[in-house]
Amino acid sequence: MKFTLTLFWIFLCFFQNINAQDNPVAYKIFTAKGKNVSYLDMMKELGNADVVFFGELHNNPICHWLQIEMTRDLYGRKEDKLVVGAEMFETDNQILINEYFLGFISERNFETEARLWSNYQTDYKPILNFAKEFELRFVATNVPRRYASMVSKQGLDALIDLPDYSKIYLPQLPIDMDLDLECYQTMLKMADGDSNFPQAQMLKDATMAYSIHRNLRKGDLFFHINGSFHSDRREGILWYLRKLNPNLKMVVVSTVEQEKAEKLHPDNQQKGDYIIVTPIRMTKTH
Repeated sequence: MKFTLTLFWIFLCFFQNINAQDNPVAYKIFTAKGKNVSYLDMMKELGNADVVFFGELHNNPICHWLQIEMTRDLYGRKEDKLVVGAEMFETDNQILINEYFLGFISERNFETEARLWSNYQTDYKPILNFAKEFELRFVATNVPRRYASMVSKQGLDALIDLPDYSKIYLPQLPIDMDLDLECYQTMLKMADGDSNFPQAQMLKDATMAYSIHRNLRKGDLFFHINGSFHSDRREGILWYLRKLNPNLKMVVVSTVEQEKAEKLHPDNQQKGDYIIVTPIRMTKTH
């Protein structure tokens, strides 16, 4: 009887240990080489950067939760030297953001007139309103979508013929191109060799880089939120920003989904200086 009870407890402990190991993990943070790192250690380096890119998965709730937490923590370190910007807001909507922050227009008017993403209310509004509450600069960094659409059909050369009053929303023309970059090669393959498709992405990346550059003052930390494709492997926006200022200290946080978050898959190494891994079964925001 004593031997039977001993076996029972051994098996019970064994299965409890298996269940504990199988418990889902919401997220893990890794270095570029796959070493597990704490949130606090990551934030120490981020706090010393000139520009921090958070490369998100647009419908991932962990991304959006961490973005607002990181904004709060970076504000605790930098206070009014923190600048926030995002791909989700276009340069011709900057005046609406400014008027809303200064109290000239209501929140309702702002949300009605700005071309907001469908998940704005849950995913981006908290960060925008945090910046408003603490009187931080919030920069609409992305190109107006009408120009990206135009380039996707006609190529970057089409921008040259725009009137001067349209070009105020764009970076300096002509825009440099490098189709050999991995990010644009990927898009070129997706488009079956149609180079206009990656050129539209180049326009977005160049505009975001220019927006960051022109709004970054000495001593600032610019926290920029964008889809991970725009900053993975330090390409995209970073390639254009290095051309404008090669001396900036830039840190990339990238996000990936895996079957399990406990270990970084080799394919995801080097995507960012820090890689946030979430389970592929994570619930989506939209």
